[in-house]
Order: sequence, then C-alpha cells, then structure tokens
Amino acid sequence: MTYLGVDYYPEHWPEEMIDEDINGIKGLGANIVRIGEFAWHRMEPEEGRFDFSYFDGVMKKLKEAGLSVMFGTPTATFPAWLAKKHPSILSEDEQGQTRVFGGRRQYCFNSDKYKEYAARITRELVAHYKDEEAIISWQIDNEIGHEGSDLCYCDQCHQAFQKYLEKKYASIEELNETWGTIFWGQTYNDFSEIPHPKPTITTHNPSLKLEWARFRSYSINSFTHEMTEIVRECKGGHQTVTTNVSGGFFNKSFDHEENVEPMDFVSYDNYPVWGGLEKPVPRESIAMTHDFNRGLLDQNYWIVEELMGAQGHDVIGYLPRPDQAKMWSYQAFAHGCSNMLYFRWRGMTKGAEQFCFGVVDHDNVYGRKYKEVQSLFSSIKDHSRLLDAKIEADVAVLYDYDNIWSWRAQIQSKDFDFNEELLRLYRPFYQWNTAIDVIPAGRDFSGYKVVVVPVMQMMEQGLADRLHAFADRGGTVIFSYRTGLKDKDNNIRLGETLPGPVSKLVGARVEEIESLTKEHRLAIRGEEEWEGAAAYVSVWRDLLVAEEAEVLFRYTDTFYKQFAAVTRNRYGSGDVYYIGGGLDADTLKELVQPIIEKHGIFHVESEEDVEVYRRTSEEGSFLFVMNHGEEVRSFEDVELAPYESRIIKQE
Repeated sequence: MTYLGVDYYPEHWPEEMIDEDINGIKGLGANIVRIGEFAWHRMEPEEGRFDFSYFDGVMKKLKEAGLSVMFGTPTATFPAWLAKKHPSILSEDEQGQTRVFGGRRQYCFNSDKYKEYAARITRELVAHYKDEEAIISWQIDNEIGHEGSDLCYCDQCHQAFQKYLEKKYASIEELNETWGTIFWGQTYNDFSEIPHPKPTITTHNPSLKLEWARFRSYSINSFTHEMTEIVRECKGGHQTVTTNVSGGFFNKSFDHEENVEPMDFVSYDNYPVWGGLEKPVPRESIAMTHDFNRGLLDQNYWIVEELMGAQGHDVIGYLPRPDQAKMWSYQAFAHGCSNMLYFRWRGMTKGAEQFCFGVVDHDNVYGRKYKEVQSLFSSIKDHSRLLDAKIEADVAVLYDYDNIWSWRAQIQSKDFDFNEELLRLYRPFYQWNTAIDVIPAGRDFSGYKVVVVPVMQMMEQGLADRLHAFADRGGTVIFSYRTGLKDKDNNIRLGETLPGPVSKLVGARVEEIESLTKEHRLAIRGEEEWEGAAAYVSVWRDLLVAEEAEVLFRYTDTFYKQFAAVTRNRYGSGDVYYIGGGLDADTLKELVQPIIEKHGIFHVESEEDVEVYRRTSEEGSFLFVMNHGEEVRSFEDVELAPYESRIIKQE
C-alpha cells in the first residue's frame, strides 16, 4: 500500500476544529498523517510530569477515521523550563554566542544533560504508544543537523573534541607528526592544548579542521543512534523507525549514510524552493537530491515533507505555479519515492512559520492547492507496485564526506562549491534521462557500467584499486580535477605526481594547476573526434601532460597550448576520462553521449524542460514524463501543458 498524507499539527488549532480537519484530510484521499515532532511541552509540561492525554484523544479520532500515523519524537524543540533549569544544553556559535531558547534545534549534541532528558521523553512517549496499531512508524527528532544546528563551539564540545582526539591518536607526538604542527609553531604538549576551530588570524590547520568535521559527525550520529536504539527497545513490533533528512546535505557536518544506517527507511523533506528564492532550484539539482536519498540505504524512500505552498520564515519565496508542486511530486515518485506526505495541512496563523503555506491557506478555504493534492493522490494510488519496485541504475556518482570536508577546509578556488561540481558531472547523464545512483564511495560499484568521481581530491589506495579493477573489466570511469591530491589526514603526499593513486589509470599527469573563477570562460579546443569543437572551463584547471592517454581537448591560451584539458585513457577493457577543469555543460552532454551509447544504457532525448524517467515493475515498463517549464512541450506524440506530468506505459 502506498501511504499518502499530510503533516498535521492538531495542537496548533482549537480542539473543536479536529473533526473538520480530519474530514478535510480524508477528502484529499489521504491515509496517513505525521504528528507530534514539536510537541514536547505538550507531553511534559513540567519536569517529570508526563501527560499524553491530549494525543490520546487525537489518536482516537485519527484511528476512527482510518488514518495511519507517523509520530515524531519531539526532541528538536525542548521546553522552556528545561532551558531555564539547565542552560548548558544550549549550543554556541563560533563567536561564542549562546543560541538562546526561542528557535529550534538549539541543543548541544554533546550535552549529557540534554541527552538525559531527550532519552527520557523519547522512552516515555514510545512506550506509551507501543501497542497503538494506528502508529506505523516513529520519526527520530526532526531534520537533524539542519539550519546550522550541526555545529556547536561550546566548552562541552571543545572538551569532547579533545577527548575524541586523545582516543584516536596513540600519543600527542603522533598527532603532531600527522598534522604537521611544526608549521607556524603549533606543536602541542598535551591534548588539552588543542583548540577547536573558532575564528583566528588567517586559518586553522587543515588536518584540525578535518578532524573537527569528523568529530561533529561522530557527535551528531551518536546522538541519533542513541535515540534510535531507545525507540527500538520501546516500540511495538509493527512500528518502523526513520528520520527525515533535510536538504543541503553536502554542506552539513555529518555523514548521512552513517546517520541513517539503523533506520528501516530514509525519509526526506523535499523543498525545491524556500524563503528568499525568486525561482526554484534547477531541476537536475532536485533530481540529484532524490537519487542521493535513494542511495543512502540503497532502497526506495519516503518524502514526509513535500512542498505545496510558498515557504518562508521571515522572507517568503517563490509561489509554485499551478500543477508545479504536483509535477515535483511526480519527479520524486519517478526517482524512487514510494510514500509521500505534504507539508503542511494548513498554514499556521501564529509563530515563526506563519508564511510556510500549506495545502490549505489561512482563510481555511479548500482551494486550488487542495484540489492539486487531491488530484495527485487519486492518480498515483494505483501505481503502488511500480513505486515499490527497485530502480536499477547503470551510472553511479560517488561522494565521500571526508573528501567534502577536505575541500571545505581549503576551497582553493573562491568559487569552488562541492555540490555544484558534483552536479556538473551528474547533469549530462540527467539530460540524457538516464537512471543515476548517487552513492558513498565506500559502496560496491562493480555492478555499474559507468562510475563518475567528481573532485575526489582525498583518495586512498583502496578506492583507487577498486577503480582500477572496474575499468580493467570494461567499465568507464570519469574523474574531474584535483583527483588524488590528498591523503586521509588532509595532507598532500610528498614526491607523488598527480593524480596520485590513479595516475596509471588516467594515463596522464598534472604538470601545473591554476585556480580560476566561475566568471572565467577559458577556451579549450577539441582534438581527435572532437576536432574543431569549441569549449571552455571555469573555476579551476589542471594542466595535463598525456602519457598513455589520448588528448580530447587542449588549452588555447599563449603559454599553455601544449597542455591537455580533457583526456581519455584505454585501460584494460575500459575507458578512463579525466576532466581537468570546470567544463561547460554543453560539451559535457556531448561527451557523455557516446559513453552511454557504448554501454547500451537506456536514454532518450527530450525537449527543453522535459524530464523522462523509466521505471519498471512486474506490471511492465513505464515512463514518467514531466514538463518543468511554462511553455507547452511534447514528448514523442504526447503534448504536455506547462508543469504537466504523466505516467506512460511502454508497449
């Protein structure tokens, strides 16, 4: 069964409205609601006085209406009495300012006192409802680490960081040697002398910054896993466990694969636009987030917050056009979402999210958006088997959080953005409407046909060996610039020619490098089958000397005409591409076409703004076709109105 519903906060409204709300929710065709994740004070109004009577009444009515429930543990918003009694639970920013009570997620992940209270409310809540059949799943916290809450610089975190390092390194001498603290006279005599990376003059040691990111990840994931274990100990056997992943995951300081490892399934909050944006994020960026979330546990996932109305806390963003939010929902289902809840049932009239509009607006009229959700639920509910079917992709895009944090420590180009560089290599495959998995680099990728490795400057021999074996067996590997630069400690290897551990695989060496800006359009010219092709790079360039590899593009500027910009090496039965700069999108799309054709990867060409995604199940093969634009488009013999979506069965 496909679960379709809304996020519902009955505690925000007069109690006499609940019957009206439930009837309205049922009228959408919904069969589930998500509740409770911000209601700690309602459940524990005073320390130790637990009162679930309000939600007992809510649950009774929801169950009578035949609605299932996902219940959120309320640890993202602790009560004021707790902050007053134990101010040490509050996190601090890098300037040392305490994040006072009043927002959300202001807790410190290393506060033992907070973990004590969070564990207690979680245990009491889940144990109270362990036998409630209508509750099918528990959501841990809410958008863990979102909105800057992944970082805290308080004394508790500082001391925990020092202990973390002391446990990791055999001695302070080993740490000094590994980090190279002889530079700038930063040698430590004791772990208690090590700072955390608050602002300083110039910058901190790159190894320290990497270890700080790893420590933040350890702190956040330890908290998440502790709460998850409590839920598993207390819940009913029919109840599952999840947590809702928020956007911007590559900019956060925790490893998401590790974070969700103990979950039964991944949930995601899909916001293609939010406060302050005048237009949605690019469609390929939205698609990539779905492929990332599907890749976390290598299975289909839920969306528990799907945008319907305009969003914003203090500043409101773009208003989704008629059927555009519905189209984004179809896109999510195409990429592996199996169950969906819209945020939120009704826009709130008070508090910080008055301008986060819902399915129903403040006027309480069941208008256009209500009918749009109703239409989506009606059209998608008959495709449960298709939505449950596993997606089999032939292309994998790899990422590694250590590598991301290494880049964050030293971005090298002022315009470097890891998310954008991953999208740079994801985009051409997306434009050809191929299925793509976005997966951690530690995952087995031997079953794919193409492996894409964007800006993997931190690379260990183990990954390099697997990539060698993959290419040798006939796979295609695509690297981009700065590959193989650093070791696991965020240090450059002495005496090693780049691209380091994959130099033989690439068949070319990096002679020199140059940091560019995104405004650069540094011309390169095509050779071999690309003879005469005009292209350009921006953000960065590696100046390559081809050894075994063929030169596909060369630089054209006066001093560097002899250097390659893009190479291809025949390695074993496979091909290895090295893209030495931020190559333009049009050239990348053309470069990818013969690769997918060589491997027989399903792809179709489509008009501008049209996305096509093939899904297969025991019922056959289907195409999700979505028009992302405001103009009428067509695919084959099907005409698509602006933002129209269709599911077409292939004969």
